[in-house]
Amino acid sequence: MRFTFKPAATLAAIFALATSLSAEAPSHDASSAVRKAEARGLSTVPTSRFTGLLTAPEGVTEVSFSRSWLDTQPTPSGNANWACLTEALYFEARGETLKGQFAVAEVIMNRVKSSRFPDNICAVINQGTGRKYQCQFTYTCDGNPDTIREKGAYRNVGKVARAVMDGRAPALTSGATHYHTTAVRPKWSRVYSKTAAIGVHVFYRHTYRTATN
Repeated sequence: MRFTFKPAATLAAIFALATSLSAEAPSHDASSAVRKAEARGLSTVPTSRFTGLLTAPEGVTEVSFSRSWLDTQPTPSGNANWACLTEALYFEARGETLKGQFAVAEVIMNRVKSSRFPDNICAVINQGTGRKYQCQFTYTCDGNPDTIREKGAYRNVGKVARAVMDGRAPALTSGATHYHTTAVRPKWSRVYSKTAAIGVHVFYRHTYRTATN
């Protein structure tokens, strides 16, 4: 369990305790004398020292869909799933707005959470790979080499992938598990539920039906 201290409230409690301890009686009681000595000791410690000791840990940085926010993020790194998500964002959305890149990443994470798709990022992205144009993400089965030529763009989408995997990004697509660019209109888009339109992508949630008697 992680405890978070609130400096102002904690300081107030400490000094209130010190004051109450000083006022306690009788003075001949040994334990009372010890408490009074402790209170006197606390009263000599500068407030700034307590503030430094009790500063609350930094909270999660809010994601801002701006270049300035992206530039302040550290060089990203991660495991194989982070590498898969970064690669997918590079080939699927590097020309998108920053918000659009987050939305595409969210779709992938929504699939990981769904029982209808594989349960890890790499498996979701590579689902159907090996069958030309039968894969879930076109770049994995279009026959073109997956060569990273724009190093800066790759680094930037890696930052997006890192933020999404760390749970720092706000929800944007209302649970979407599919998307397409505005340049096309696949057949499934006519029956799935549209949830959002961000940048050059339109997002959908599958309208799954269950059999009834």
